[in-house]
Amino acid sequence: MSKPEVLPINFSVPVSAYSFNADRSKLAVSPNSNVLQIYDKSPAGWSLSAELKEHDKLITSIDWAPHSNRIVSCAQDRNAYVWSLHANQWKPTLVLLRINRAATYVRWSPLENKFAVASGARAIAVCSFDAESDWWVAKHIKKPLRSTVLSIDWHPNNVLLVAGSADAKARVFSAYIKDVDSKPSPSVWGERLPFNTICGEYSSPAGGWVHSVAFSPSGNAIAFASHDSNLSIIYPTGVDNPPSVFNVRLTSLPHASLTFLTEDSIVGAGYDCQPMLYQLVNNNSWQFVKSLDDATGAANQPKAGVSGRLNNTAFNAFKAADSMGATAGMTGVGTGDTVLTTVHQNTITAVNPFAGAPGHLTHVSTAGIDGKIVIWDINSGGAGVAGLVKETSQMGL
Repeated sequence: MSKPEVLPINFSVPVSAYSFNADRSKLAVSPNSNVLQIYDKSPAGWSLSAELKEHDKLITSIDWAPHSNRIVSCAQDRNAYVWSLHANQWKPTLVLLRINRAATYVRWSPLENKFAVASGARAIAVCSFDAESDWWVAKHIKKPLRSTVLSIDWHPNNVLLVAGSADAKARVFSAYIKDVDSKPSPSVWGERLPFNTICGEYSSPAGGWVHSVAFSPSGNAIAFASHDSNLSIIYPTGVDNPPSVFNVRLTSLPHASLTFLTEDSIVGAGYDCQPMLYQLVNNNSWQFVKSLDDATGAANQPKAGVSGRLNNTAFNAFKAADSMGATAGMTGVGTGDTVLTTVHQNTITAVNPFAGAPGHLTHVSTAGIDGKIVIWDINSGGAGVAGLVKETSQMGL
């Protein structure tokens, strides 16, 4: 497997939000602040080209639209801005979200004519552009949300929206806006889809809040990661039949973010500091395959799921002391010997697509509290995900 590429940008603080442009030559990032920084890539490396300072509190999410080249950002100041490039200058447009709590997450719709903003106000603001008034207006999805919405993702049809929240639920909503959207074709999520229709509601297996949600490339399934160390994949089958639900109990700490590589493979990452690959096996179960981080040794032990944060000197010493009463090797614990064997040295906060077509990703990017942004090659010896499926079968999974 190719070694991961760590971007040579020295962030000494957590990366709270980031997004690449379409050709990956530019990066929008917020290094744990209210400032949105733009970096340009050149043969000499990455250089800071702009600092956008409209927000007055921590920026929580950024999304760079690949086709229109517009950036949308949201922050704890309860605001969102759409940034457009004019004469080599980034110009902001304030979006009136009408929320009374922090904005937590933002994503453009596939057609880039709308975006959705999650919030701590138990609401999702679905924003579209009003050409007559020359501003972005928001419609709210509220019921039956009962807590902070932490993550959202769009269906390929540009209408449906999946949201994960701190009330331990993942829900699929209709975000259809008259005069903006074309009538969507019938799907596994329903036919008549007026705004705020609830197309599905699913609970985390052990009541953990839902950190991250994602639609599969076809839109016929959703996946969500929850704080009870579960990865859930849902296939709705219609009104008269119960959905097919797959729950993967993690052997590691919870995932904070996930993304589909293909229709039957997912990468998740979070508190265990390493991206992990999951695969649909024989069309009847989802299973952990391997870590993308070779340094952990997890790649050779798929059943054990050796984990990064649970595989350092200090943790192993305390574990030995707890299970066997052993104190040898405890001296000096906590004085610099907690360096992890993983590339990331702290929680991974985001996993985003980086290269490849939707449904056939070849690379993903991650960012973490350690201030690193890392590019991961999914291919293994040129075989890609298909090779990993074969490898998994040979290991008896």
